[in-house]
Amino acid sequence: MERIDNRNHNQLRDISIETNVNIHAEGSVLITFGNTKVICNASIENNVPRWMKNSDEGWVTGEYGMLPRSTNERMGREAARGKQSGRTQEIQRLIGRSLRQAVNLRYLKGKTINVDCDVIQADGGTRTASITGGCVALFLAIKNHHDDQRAIKSYIAAVSLGIKNNKVLLDLNYEEDSTADTDLNIVMNDKNDLIEIQGTAEDAPFSKSELDDMLELGSSAISEIIKKQKACIE
Repeated sequence: MERIDNRNHNQLRDISIETNVNIHAEGSVLITFGNTKVICNASIENNVPRWMKNSDEGWVTGEYGMLPRSTNERMGREAARGKQSGRTQEIQRLIGRSLRQAVNLRYLKGKTINVDCDVIQADGGTRTASITGGCVALFLAIKNHHDDQRAIKSYIAAVSLGIKNNKVLLDLNYEEDSTADTDLNIVMNDKNDLIEIQGTAEDAPFSKSELDDMLELGSSAISEIIKKQKACIE
């Protein structure tokens, strides 16, 4: 099938990762997946959550938000409504879980690293872009502002996939995502190990062989994305 932006079914959108975009944050990036753009800022604090006070480990957590005009029509700020949506909370938890797999928490003892991911322009894949850019911001913060480099464990990245008209598609933009028969997001590390799979049959159930095809294509794409991440850090 022909895609909206003329990509092949197994082709990523153009990806760029610009580092040190915020003079205040310990680590910061502007990551772009096609027309999706997310600013990721990593901040190191010399404390841990109350429930970790007696722990020998530090903590990494993520926050996520979409700016009011990041989408086709202006959306109200969640702060003005007084609460976050269920979608925002779910994505924040996903980002936090994923980024904690990138670090050795015992080498962050007594510290918390907050990774804020703010979507300034959305065209599908905002959560996968946030995880991918958040990892780079996190590693920049550790590399430049933390004494123990053993805190860095493994690169992680994420990508979206879908099935439309019985064809597996990689890195969906919004129009493809909103009309896909199946949605899948995967997070993996640089050892090709899976960290998280989020998959939903929007129209009809998908088969195990289709899942295998998506995982294989996603794994290859994440390896390519991690090469871009490493070029920014190393």
